[in-house]
Amino acid sequence: MTHPISKRGVSAINWQYYMIKGISRLVCMLPYGATLWLGRKLGVLYYHFAPRQRDRALKQIQESMQLSRQEAESVIRSSFGKIAQTFLEVLYMPVLTPATIQNYVMIENKQYLDDALAQGQGVAVLAAHMGNWEWLGAALALYGFPVASIIREQPNEQHTKVLNEYRRRAGIEVYSRGTSEVVGVIKALKRGKVVGFFSDQDAGRQGIFIDFFGKPASTHTGVAVFAQKLQVPVVPVFIVRKPEGGHRIMVYPPLKYEGGHESGDIAAFMTRLTQIIEDIIRQYPDEWIWFQKRWATQYQEKAGEQDEKNYIRSD
Repeated sequence: MTHPISKRGVSAINWQYYMIKGISRLVCMLPYGATLWLGRKLGVLYYHFAPRQRDRALKQIQESMQLSRQEAESVIRSSFGKIAQTFLEVLYMPVLTPATIQNYVMIENKQYLDDALAQGQGVAVLAAHMGNWEWLGAALALYGFPVASIIREQPNEQHTKVLNEYRRRAGIEVYSRGTSEVVGVIKALKRGKVVGFFSDQDAGRQGIFIDFFGKPASTHTGVAVFAQKLQVPVVPVFIVRKPEGGHRIMVYPPLKYEGGHESGDIAAFMTRLTQIIEDIIRQYPDEWIWFQKRWATQYQEKAGEQDEKNYIRSD
């Protein structure tokens, strides 16, 4: 017999799912320009009513880019507006189809991805949490690239369910983080897929420390490990907003891993990739999420070594 509370819990969960889908349908009825306008207005509210995220963003951008308080506030206000637009655009994703995608997203230097895929080994895409990264994967898939994605479960299971529906609808092959992740990614790359790796988040104890904006930051090494083991090309790909509306996907020349499996070789390659991410953030500072806890895992230098005692979590 099912407990009555459990029934109410299930109903609540289903209600959340259908509520999100219902709001998404309403958003999809809006003209795209109205969606962007509404996002900017929501961004103003977000800036004023999310003080912890706002203050962390201001602190981190000032420390990282040596901006004045006034300059930092200008960038973060713009950033919050773009994050709110991204939120609404995620709900707007059902509008994206192979027939409509060119109205919303353009790709620059597409030939770099074409050439990398032509090698037949799959492609590791170096990406970052800037711009509308959900539309990045969707747009690549809708333009005909065989995209696979490693996804992080959202705190709310129903949010994840909706997101994965929209990702698959766009043609993305979805892998959840977990025990089968490595096997899934290897299979995807060997089948010639384009797999996205986000290398701009704190990696905790599993990462290695790479300087990011002049401060050691625990960094995920997955993209380097797969590039080394499978000899797949790494193609940096980022998405930013166009001033008139819509997005630009910028594709950069492929990088080839050179070196062995030693930690020093992995670190050298990740340093190179991290510098690429830092450079693109410097060019488009209001496109990155400055309030994320990128430097949460602090490093205490001890005889130049990275051992377990050198990790300190600071939330």
